[in-house]
Amino acid sequence: MELRHLRYFRAVGEELHFGRAAERLHIAQPPLSQQIRQLEHELGVTLLARTTRSVELTPAGRTYLQRTVAILDAVDAAGDEARRIDAGVQGHLAIGCVGSATYSLLPQLVRALGESLPDVEVSVRGEMLAPEQIEALRTGAIDLALLRPPVDQDGIVSRTVRRDRLLVALPADHRLAGRTKLTVPDLRNEDFIVHAGHGRSVMNNLVATLCADAGFSPRVRQEASETSTLITLVAAGLGLAIVPAPTAALDIAGVRYLPLGPASLGVDLVAAHAPADDSALMSNALQVLQTLTVDRPGPSGKSAAGSRPKVTP
Repeated sequence: MELRHLRYFRAVGEELHFGRAAERLHIAQPPLSQQIRQLEHELGVTLLARTTRSVELTPAGRTYLQRTVAILDAVDAAGDEARRIDAGVQGHLAIGCVGSATYSLLPQLVRALGESLPDVEVSVRGEMLAPEQIEALRTGAIDLALLRPPVDQDGIVSRTVRRDRLLVALPADHRLAGRTKLTVPDLRNEDFIVHAGHGRSVMNNLVATLCADAGFSPRVRQEASETSTLITLVAAGLGLAIVPAPTAALDIAGVRYLPLGPASLGVDLVAAHAPADDSALMSNALQVLQTLTVDRPGPSGKSAAGSRPKVTP
């Protein structure tokens, strides 16, 4: 038995006329009749009651037609699903994201993916440190990572999607809050809130390097594993923090964000995935990501990415 036998029987069973069924199938009537007889012979069941004037389904034929329709519809649906997955417009995409981008880029990305690829199921894991994301890529726990460089793990492909300027988050009543901008030397005698270190946080390492270049070690009062917790501690007046500009999307009361000069100070955001994942879905997802991070002029002449955070001028 082949699928064509089922398709032939479906046409005859629905039309109840060999001539019309043959036209529907674009074949001649005699071969169609022969194929139906072969099907009945293989099953050992009479499916159609034929007379010179009519064709009717037998009770067994009616039941067999119902099952045949379900089988053929499932086969067609499977083929359509396979083609959609191959085209990268259906499937599942798990995204990991570093803290600051969790509150700015990630919501936009999930929304844009929903609009561009509505049949792709998207799951997200926010507030992931870079090493955690790399390990998740390696094990297949996530498909796409949004993290801070460097990405020096063998077997991981990465590309820079944007560069984020650095800000200082400080309590709104801090003595420096009235300034228009700050430099690293301005922070010499201040208490710092930093991301949890132990070699795992890119931002922790970056803050230490910036302070060392300015001739001092940061006076760390407390560490936080999550960016939201870090900013909450700043609001509580426990210290200030150096953060990527998208962190300002966390518009927490009692916190003011000031640009950290010079303007060239910043940190990249990269998208990473396993090299084996060269699927059409990954390609489509990266294209959607690119539309969100491309450097477009904003209303003030700044890039669109740079105009989103609420930065004190």
